[in-house]
Formats: sequence, structure tokens, C-alpha cells
Amino acid sequence: MNELLSQLHQAAEAEGFQLTGVAPAVDSGGFHRLTQWISSGYAASMDYFANRLHAYEHPRHVLGGVRSILVLTYPYDAVTRRPVALGDGRIARYVGDGRDYHDVLHPRLRRLGKIIVAADAGATVRGIVDTAPLMEREVAIAAGLGWQGKNTLLLNQHHGSYFLLACLLTSAELPLSQATPSNHCGTCTACLDACPTQAFPQAGVLDAARCISYLTIEHDGPIAKDLRAGVGDWLFGCDVCQDVCPWNRKPTRRADANDVRGNESLIAALNLAELFELDDEEFRSRFRKTPFWRSRRRGLLRNAAVVLGNQRSTTAIAPLTKGMCDTEPLVRAAAAWALGQIGGDSAISTLRNRRDCETNADVIEEIDHALGAALAAKTS
Repeated sequence: MNELLSQLHQAAEAEGFQLTGVAPAVDSGGFHRLTQWISSGYAASMDYFANRLHAYEHPRHVLGGVRSILVLTYPYDAVTRRPVALGDGRIARYVGDGRDYHDVLHPRLRRLGKIIVAADAGATVRGIVDTAPLMEREVAIAAGLGWQGKNTLLLNQHHGSYFLLACLLTSAELPLSQATPSNHCGTCTACLDACPTQAFPQAGVLDAARCISYLTIEHDGPIAKDLRAGVGDWLFGCDVCQDVCPWNRKPTRRADANDVRGNESLIAALNLAELFELDDEEFRSRFRKTPFWRSRRRGLLRNAAVVLGNQRSTTAIAPLTKGMCDTEPLVRAAAAWALGQIGGDSAISTLRNRRDCETNADVIEEIDHALGAALAAKTS
């Protein structure tokens, strides 16, 4: 089996994976923390955690007869980024070149799985990329790939946290890696202190309902008013707690990731005005096979409106006016709020005109709130 493991390591490196390790398939030691997290309400609307809670107790609920878990990391954009231009929205690093990472990683996992089956004809395998009830970070720690940081992400001393996790479960018994549970965060609280929406009630605990990544990707309703300013210019996802982490800020970390991924065209921002020009079919055509599809058109336009409101540029009034006429109440409401943040005669005129013909109660409430803010700013 040592020869098989060596073969898997070499093949994984050829597939672009950066770190590999093997963990035993055992009961989850952190299952009680997951149940506490859910009962505290920190899962927000992600009820799929509670709906399949029991499955997280042991990897056998993902693959029957599993003995070993090959854990791999796949690096993404780690280069130093410039501030986004006015009228653009910032994109999380993991989006990379815009391909859905599930579509990128699953074929690679299948090829690695074939190596196991070729060596052990009776073996079963299943590749997982964050869509099955598996405690991936706990398993990764058991596989010796790092420790959980105070921002809840897996950290590695040599590669920071700019990577995706993938797991290959198998009934084959692979040689285990040595776990390295040591925590190297020390007294540092940079990630906790930098979070714009204070999404960490304590170290190692994330309140998803306040997390910008959750709000801009998973959340399907309006973003709470008290959190909108904290979203800043983040259109999709957020990297703040990673970007301030000392383990991600050394040049060697950035060079490692760039060497593995090559010179792909990376997406760091999107023009916001252009998004308001897309109807459902155009949105589907442009984003169907990308991570942006996760938030759907209505969610991405909601985010775009919030970012434009935070940027407070009068050049955004035209696309936001278009947003006020959108078929989706969620988009109209966010556009109204943004116009209220920008203020001025043109924004006030648009809000008043739309107030006269709006029929959705939630949107009317947002318009009234926006008009109040814009008029107060004008008279102050």
C-alpha cells in the first residue's frame, strides 16, 4: 500500500493538488461542536446541516465500508490584489478563472480513484468536494494538513489557507499520515478584528448570518440593513479574514500557489452596471457554469446594488434606476436602498417616481426608508 500511496501522491501533484494526506475513517471528534453551532442559530438559513445532521457523525454515511480518506488541497489565486475600481464589485479569490470548482475537481478525483481501484479491484471510492455531509476540516487536520484557524478555515504553515479542500473516500486501507493538531495562531486575532460585519462571536466560531460570504452567496433574501455597509465592495464572497492572516501574507505562500495554478485569467472584479443589463436568459448564458450561478441573478443583482450604494457614486444612478424596474422585488428593494445612500436630486426623483407605482410592501418600505435618508442628507 505504500507503493499505492506514493503513486497517488505523484498523480495528485500532476493533477494540480498541492498537499495530500490520509486520515482514518472514524467517528467525528467535533460532532458535538457542529450540533452546538446549529442550535446556536449560526447556520442561518443553511438548514441542510440540520436536515442531515446524523450523517456527519461518521464518514460511513457518505461511503459504506470506508476505511481511509485521502485529503487534498487545491490552491487558488494568492497574488496581491489592487483595490477595485469605482463601479466594480470585488470577487472572492476562490472563484479563480470563473469555472465552477466542482467541475474542475471532480474529474481529477475520479482519475485518482481509478488508481486505487486498479491496485485493489474490490475497493470502492467516492470523491467529495464540499457537497456531502463530511467534516472536511476535521479530516484534513487528522491527515496532517494543518490546523483550524480562529476564522474556522484550515491553515497550513507553508501554504496558508488559499486553497480548496477535496476528499477521496475509499474502502481500501491506505497508510495513514501523522496528524499535526498543533495550533500556530498564538495570540493573533487579526482575522477576528478585521471582519467588517463582526461575524465571529468567538475564536473558531462563525455566525454565518453575519458573514459576507454567506450573505452574498447563500442568503436568498434581503441583506439586513445593519450589515450592508460592512459588505463594502464585496459582490461575491469575501477574503478579508484570509487576506489579513500572517500565514497568507508571506511572498513564498503566493509564489507556491501561482506556480501550481499557472497563468490562468483570474477574475478579481465584475462591472456592476453591466449586470443590470442581463435578463434571465443572458445571465444563464454567461454564468451557468460558474460559481456566480450559486447566487442566481436576483442575488447577484441585490449584491451589486448594495455595493453601488456603499460606493455612493452618482454614476450608479442609471443602473440603479434600471434596477428599480426589475421584475424581482429583491432587486428593486436593494436598488432603492442604494439610491438613498447616494442621495441627490436625481436619486430622490427616481425614488419618488417608483414609489407611486410600486405595489410590493417590502419594496415600498425600502423606498420610504431610502427617501428619508436621502432627504435628511440633503437638508443637513
